[in-house]
Amino acid sequence: MPSTNDIERPSEALAVTRRYLRRERPLSALVAVLAVAVFLGTYLTASFLPAVVVAAASVVVARAPILQSQGTIRLRTEADPETVRDEFAGPTPPILALQWGVADDVNARDDAVTYPTSYLFGLRSADVTVRTETETTPEGNYRVESEVTMNDRQWATYVSTIRSDGDRTLVDVEYAAHRRFGLRRVPQQFVARRYRDDALAVQGYAVVERDSHFGL
Repeated sequence: MPSTNDIERPSEALAVTRRYLRRERPLSALVAVLAVAVFLGTYLTASFLPAVVVAAASVVVARAPILQSQGTIRLRTEADPETVRDEFAGPTPPILALQWGVADDVNARDDAVTYPTSYLFGLRSADVTVRTETETTPEGNYRVESEVTMNDRQWATYVSTIRSDGDRTLVDVEYAAHRRFGLRRVPQQFVARRYRDDALAVQGYAVVERDSHFGL
């Protein structure tokens, strides 16, 4: 299928994702440093074998995929519902700004859009793919469902309902992750939420309400 690799991404949102990376990368490094500190602290106060046991247990607890995120977000924008529908169904949906913002490229095809992303100095990579379906509800609203996969594995589902509210447009987003993550990712989740809201704001979407939580 034909593909397009020259998708223009909003510069203001890209600036937010760069700030996010400047916070997220040191935080990831800090988690690793804390794990090493636990090992060394146990080694200095006990012995090598207890240190190994504690370090192994810490890694298991921190990395075990036990948490799953889900929630709802209500957005408000000055744009009309048709414009919002096109943006949410387009190659750079506002709610996925951190995904396409940190990607190396945006590759759009007829049936999907992919965000190839490299990290750890290019030693690792991941392909985030989004497939979107749009429909009009009996009430005359728009419904956009985005299925997100990472390396061909289910990652999350976003269902956005778009409706007119006077001279503004409201967007109710319900999302659920299909992949679980460990406790080591919790601080990063909070950082991501802050910058996700900033990325929405620079695209013209104000967060009116948010109800997000982690479940087992």
